[in-house]
Amino acid sequence: MAVALSPATTTLRLIKPFSATALRRLYIFYKPKPFFSISLPTISSISSVAAALPLSRRTFCSVIPSAISSGEATKTETLEKKVGEFRKKNKIVDIKGGPDEGLNLVGETVVVKGWVRTLRIQSSVTFIEVNDGSCLSNMQCVMSSDAEGYDQVESGLISTGASAWIQGTIVSSQGSKQKIELKVEKLITIGKSDPSFPIQKKRVSREFLRTKAHLRPRTNTFGAVARVRNALSYATHRFFQENGFVWISSPIVTASDCEGAGEQFCVTTLVPTSGEPGDSPVNAIPKTEDGLIDWSKDFFGKPAFLTVSGQLNAEAYATALTDVYTFGPTFRAENSNTSRHLAEFWMIEPELAFADLDDDMACAAAYLQYVVEYILENCKEDMDFFNTWIEKGIIKRLSDVVEKKFVQLTYTDAVELLLKAKKKFEFPVQWGCDLQSEHERYITEEEFGGCPVIIRDYPKEIKAFYMRQNNDGKTVAAMDMLVPRVGELIGGSQREERLDYLEERLAELKLNKESYWWYLDLRRYGSVPHAGFGLGFERLVQFATGIENIRDAIPFPRSPGSAEF
Repeated sequence: MAVALSPATTTLRLIKPFSATALRRLYIFYKPKPFFSISLPTISSISSVAAALPLSRRTFCSVIPSAISSGEATKTETLEKKVGEFRKKNKIVDIKGGPDEGLNLVGETVVVKGWVRTLRIQSSVTFIEVNDGSCLSNMQCVMSSDAEGYDQVESGLISTGASAWIQGTIVSSQGSKQKIELKVEKLITIGKSDPSFPIQKKRVSREFLRTKAHLRPRTNTFGAVARVRNALSYATHRFFQENGFVWISSPIVTASDCEGAGEQFCVTTLVPTSGEPGDSPVNAIPKTEDGLIDWSKDFFGKPAFLTVSGQLNAEAYATALTDVYTFGPTFRAENSNTSRHLAEFWMIEPELAFADLDDDMACAAAYLQYVVEYILENCKEDMDFFNTWIEKGIIKRLSDVVEKKFVQLTYTDAVELLLKAKKKFEFPVQWGCDLQSEHERYITEEEFGGCPVIIRDYPKEIKAFYMRQNNDGKTVAAMDMLVPRVGELIGGSQREERLDYLEERLAELKLNKESYWWYLDLRRYGSVPHAGFGLGFERLVQFATGIENIRDAIPFPRSPGSAEF
């Protein structure tokens, strides 16, 4: 069978965006099988082409306007369907989040979509508490037996953990726990919940919830932590953007060790991955004649690691854009199971060009006060929850950070202060030691009554290679910010901008200068004084929420022996 299309006697007019060339390409792409042919010297009727094609080949014609018929142009209509307008969902926080907690909406009909927290069936009415994650508060839905969908309650389809669509009228609540409730008119179960749902009304430990990390955001505690974490993230970007910083995406895979500690995760393709990872034979890893791993055969041609910091890359962009910051995941292969350590965590790392240590400390103090004030003003319900159930007095503690001036002292003064303290520390104190959490917390909590404290000018032996050496030859222009309950929250320094000093420091620490060739280049071509700091985001979340274990400050914690979810 063949269909011949005779040359057109009229001019073909196409509606954009399809040109004659595009139509020919479409014809070639959808070219029929050999037993079905079309001769196409000139297209006179696109509808004829569509009719001639097999049904399976006609799909593309649904977006092509109708063409000329009987020699006259006719107005066409496209068969395409437009994408609907995106609209912000109405959530429980929009109903109950105002100053009158929803009383202004009494009499209004609304729809609530969320997950059932509790269900109480009484003789005359049923109480269903629904939460959609937008706020701590649940929406209490009161349902009588004559409401549409009540059979789903009777049958047990609606239960704790189930998702539901509920329509009703806002009414004043008879109870004392909330000002309004929803008088249910219609209920639809969207997703039922198996009776094995592990998060019921009874309390469960946070240790247990870590084994159910995919479900724990449905609890009050972890829902509140997630919202505050989100607010801190937003406030972080807002602070730096308002102050003229440029956000930089630093690489996840790196060949250099920013901290020089060697606690990095190796990234390699040398381990065969064709089958199960556990079946990978050791002898399949390529080796040199000396029996060492042949890294030249690896993906990057040399050893590569997951980054421990984006700082070095941020410095490169600071020498071009002046003020920049990174905010992304970092990794450390430190075999520690304490409540203070994670293998994967997020870091905030600003870099300021034409700046010294004083500028760095001022920026760090302003940043912390900004983000803390932001959550106190914008997360009041969640902060009240933390103040009641997690850490009594946390709101006052955070308010002190916003209102009080930061204390500044040198490392030498801090050591003398600790030596005079009438307290026995687990770790002895002497000049040159790395201050432990117990020392840091004593200084900020007891010695200075809850004020944030910045300690500066640390011994160079306990600090990283990139920190600027002071004139005394013993210390570097480094600073740590200490806060109550956490200890060190921020660590920063003025960077060593002098090439000869930096090369000498790399040699002292026996770090491979070739790995830092590009970092040294920054000192060769227009070097400037610059400074920056790093802030572990999860420690900030801990500080702001009172959560004791850092594994509860991140959605899916990674730690030694644990990489679930």
